[in-house]
Amino acid sequence: MKKTKIVATIGPESSSKEILRKLILSGVNVIRLNLTHASHDFCKDILEKVRQINEEEGTTVASLLDTNGPDIRTGSFIGGYAFLKKGDKIRIYMDDIMGDNTKFSINYNIIEDIKIGSIIKINDGLVILRVYSKGLNYLICEVLEEGNVYNHKSVNLPGTTLNRCFLSKKDINDIEFATECNFDFIALSFVSTAEDVLDVSDMLIEAGNNHTQIISKIECQNALDELDNIIRVSDGIMVARGDLGVEIPMEKVPSMQKKIINLCHNYGKICIVATEMLSTMEETCRPTRAEVSDVYNAVIDGADAVMLSGETTIGKYPVETVSIMEKILNEAESSIDYSNFFNKALDTEEDDIAGLIAFNVAESAFKLSCKAIITPTMSGLTAKKISRYRPNCPIIAVSPDPDTVKSLMLNFGVIPLLIDDLNSLDKIIAKSTEEAKKILNLCEGDRVVITGGYPFKDSKYTNFMKIEEL
Repeated sequence: MKKTKIVATIGPESSSKEILRKLILSGVNVIRLNLTHASHDFCKDILEKVRQINEEEGTTVASLLDTNGPDIRTGSFIGGYAFLKKGDKIRIYMDDIMGDNTKFSINYNIIEDIKIGSIIKINDGLVILRVYSKGLNYLICEVLEEGNVYNHKSVNLPGTTLNRCFLSKKDINDIEFATECNFDFIALSFVSTAEDVLDVSDMLIEAGNNHTQIISKIECQNALDELDNIIRVSDGIMVARGDLGVEIPMEKVPSMQKKIINLCHNYGKICIVATEMLSTMEETCRPTRAEVSDVYNAVIDGADAVMLSGETTIGKYPVETVSIMEKILNEAESSIDYSNFFNKALDTEEDDIAGLIAFNVAESAFKLSCKAIITPTMSGLTAKKISRYRPNCPIIAVSPDPDTVKSLMLNFGVIPLLIDDLNSLDKIIAKSTEEAKKILNLCEGDRVVITGGYPFKDSKYTNFMKIEEL
């Protein structure tokens, strides 16, 4: 059973209940809904289907809502696109107009913030312009790299800082929608500072939402400059390699990815690696060898989860993509240097009771070749702390709280299970062991470590550990 989690974005090719069921049974742990393309009604429909499937199949797949953020996009073009030729002068209007091969509009006024000579990248950086001069409501730009520009494509301004609020009215409405629908995670697009994250955190607190976790997407230079502070105030990080690879030179993306994964592990935060993981499978039934290596290396480096985007939204083979992704993850996990992650976690873990017990649990699992770690939990904290140590056996986290169970769906190695109650220690151990046997095919003589906070509903931290031989 894989330890690295799979996030699958849901779109036109994966929105039916039949395909959603197949995706979930093939290994998807979290479904992602991207508000850049999806409506609230679409999100509600998918959530309802996933929750029905969870009920029917006994699964606990979680949900992630991805906000628009302060992104800039092109307007509409006559015929849907225009070809911009190298060397031509093009006007970019701040007011909405129909575009062609001489002009187009964008959805945000950048006149005051951008400087003459600045670079503008469009359509994932495939088309590059340089600002030549400014008008009252338009820019004149020279085309440096030619190509087609389509309706509503992303516009990146590397090196330009925009004087604008992080949260638009739409984003505020979308975050309120996330609370209303009880999404498990929110992915914040185009985070630049820790204050951006704290603004959203304050919104969730004011709404009485103590469940939804915040995943900050790293996709611009400003975020890289503030990386440590952003990680500290976030529940997790997404390495959004699409826009990041436009904002910074693409050859720097791999080293940045490794740095971000490493920092997340040091801070005990979730890390998701995203964008073009198996993008060839949008059109073909198998990935390239380079894509397989890419996924493999993300796991070896310590990512908690990998994400599929176009592969499962518009791709022809969404279910097959998830199945192949799971095979790659299982193979990669057999090559992880678990002792290295253990030692790194030991160096950075806080010297508190929960942290020290998590260390002892992971160390015992290593030395005694335990087949599983079982942790009853009300908050999920125990399982998260143990996950940092990357034990080479699964962590079975049992809880009577559905929100707690789904909150653990992105943590490496954690298999969250919903149980009836946490009252009697003997009953919990018996029930947990029984479930672990089913999931992991445990045999007589196998050892498991059991840990948690006791009494479960009153204890504020992990305070016991027990080793059981089946």
